[in-house]
Amino acid sequence: MEDHNTANLSDPASPAASVASAEIAAEFAALSVEEKEQRRAEWSQELARVEEEINTLRTVLASKTRHASDLKRKLGITVWKEVTDDMNQGIKNLKETTVYQSVEQSVGTFTKAVHEAPLYQRTESVLKSTGEKTASVFGSITSGISSKLSQMKNSESMRSIEASVGSAYENVKALSSVARWRSRSR
Repeated sequence: MEDHNTANLSDPASPAASVASAEIAAEFAALSVEEKEQRRAEWSQELARVEEEINTLRTVLASKTRHASDLKRKLGITVWKEVTDDMNQGIKNLKETTVYQSVEQSVGTFTKAVHEAPLYQRTESVLKSTGEKTASVFGSITSGISSKLSQMKNSESMRSIEASVGSAYENVKALSSVARWRSRSR
């Protein structure tokens, strides 16, 4: 019965913890005043030792953690690299599972069946033909436009427009020079 009670002492709401607490309280109440004082002193000393050990372990752990971080930094191991390595290892482990390999094989078989299906073959052929025809049409349109623009550029009316624009530009430029000269001479 005692082993059963101590096994559940970590949960203070459990019946075993209540029974154990009651037993400890009854046992402690049966002691004399001197024995109670002695027991409390022993427990206090033991508690102080345990807390000191915990603090020592925390200090050692912090020191070891810093040392490990320094070594990782010197080796060029960053948090990102560790995460990446863990992810790569996880993916590798996943790919080695029979479930993954079975799914991969099923997907490969399905993909092959789709590519070999007559409907897929016809659709692929129609799309390829349509793409070629569309490219041909756009090529014809582009070459037609280029040809027309070239003809327009070399036409007599375009040369006349170019000459007029050039003349207007020269006139504006000359007027601007005259205006600057007059503003300076004042």
